[in-house]
Amino acid sequence: MEVLSKKISFSTNGDCDIIEITSLVHEKLKESKLSTGVLHIFVPGATGSVTTVEYEPGLVKDLKNFFGEIIPEKRSYCHDSHIPKGNAHSHIRASLIGPSLDVPFENGTLQLGTYQQIIFIEFDNRPRNRDVVLKIIGK
Repeated sequence: MEVLSKKISFSTNGDCDIIEITSLVHEKLKESKLSTGVLHIFVPGATGSVTTVEYEPGLVKDLKNFFGEIIPEKRSYCHDSHIPKGNAHSHIRASLIGPSLDVPFENGTLQLGTYQQIIFIEFDNRPRNRDVVLKIIGK
C-alpha cells in the first residue's frame, strides 16, 4: 500500500463560484500510477468545499440560488461584527458541505457515476487562489 500526496491549484471568482475539478483530480491519479484504492480530496481553508454533483448549468445555478436562500449574504452575523471582510455567510455555507471527499478508484479510474463530477465551491466573497490537497492511498 502506498500513500502519495498531490496538489491541484486554480483561481476562483468568489461568491459561490463552482468549479468542476474532476479532470484535474483524475490527471493526478493517472500520474500516481496506482491502480486500486481511495483518493482523498481536502480543501485547506474555511470558506471552500468539495462535493460531487451533476455539473450542468441549470444545477450549478440552482446550487448558487439555494445557498443564497438558506444562508443569505445580507443579514446580521456575529462573526461580521468584528471581522471587516463580512464573510460569515461564507464560513457557514462551507461548513454545510465540508472540506473533504473520498472517491474510490479501480484500474486507475475514479469510480464516479455516469453524471457525477467533483466540484469545488468557493464560498468566500472575493476571488481566491486555491490549493486542494490530494492523498492517494492504494496499490
